[in-house]
Amino acid sequence: MIIHSIGPVWDGNEVWLLTAGGATFAAFPGWYASLFSGFYIALFLILAALIIRGVSFEFWGKEESSRWRATWEWTASIGSFLAALLWGVGWADIVKGVPMNSQHNVTASLWDLLHPYALVGGLTTLALFLSHGAIFLSLRTEGDLMRRARAVARGASAATVALIAAFLIWTTIDQSGRGGVKISALVLAVGAVALAAAVPAALAAKRDGRAFSLSAGVIALLFACLFVNLFPDALPSSTNHAYNLALSGASSSHYTQTVMTVVAIIFVPIVVSYQAWTYWVFRHRLGRSEFEGTPTPLAVLDSMKAGGRSGHGPASEPTEGPAGSA
Repeated sequence: MIIHSIGPVWDGNEVWLLTAGGATFAAFPGWYASLFSGFYIALFLILAALIIRGVSFEFWGKEESSRWRATWEWTASIGSFLAALLWGVGWADIVKGVPMNSQHNVTASLWDLLHPYALVGGLTTLALFLSHGAIFLSLRTEGDLMRRARAVARGASAATVALIAAFLIWTTIDQSGRGGVKISALVLAVGAVALAAAVPAALAAKRDGRAFSLSAGVIALLFACLFVNLFPDALPSSTNHAYNLALSGASSSHYTQTVMTVVAIIFVPIVVSYQAWTYWVFRHRLGRSEFEGTPTPLAVLDSMKAGGRSGHGPASEPTEGPAGSA
């Protein structure tokens, strides 16, 4: 039921990540180059996590063995866990700054990126994405799975409130020592924490739609806050602030930026509209009854063979022509 609830949308959602990577390369090639000079292994781990998760969705139903399915369920869980954790770790490192020389080459190793602030950022996105996904399941399923998803969402959303508050307070204190607190970033941080605090109450009232909207708002405000704190830099240097990579220095030409803006204005609304339509088409809840009986072609063939051996049912009746052959 979980796999089918996200089946029509998961691969489309991940295309946005690929698009963001391509857009970053085209619009801010200097930023892209500096990130990969030090974040290559971390970014590759995120990519590998997403790959094994996608493969798990495709392979899970290829065999009826419980061991086979359990294996791919575990790989899907591990891939999702790593992607959600490392995403927050990476963004925390970007905002805080990393060891970088005058040539804008990051000199940090993978282990240098796993300091306490980055780990708190990773735990924040992990709890936030877990809560958001569980709320989505509570909207798309019914029965026991819906109740279990709602229970997970309540626990994860409560943890999200504590973690996002700690992470943004730490971010604000850290930024205050690097040029002062930005009022706009502070407003966004307060808004993110306030929305996060409203999610558990919405879940307690069984207002899953409201909880999902609030959770989406938390994600948007959190990353807007991080971008505002980062501006006007693309990647700060913890070695020497003189080595900071500014957005203006990391960007491509004015002509390229103009063309990309026009293309985005035209095509992004079209893609978003299509995705919204997809979610609307597949909006109905999934229940256990939809997965009972003969869920796979292999099961259909097995039931026909069993019917033929027992002498009962349509499989034992003589048939002629193409229909019988089929």
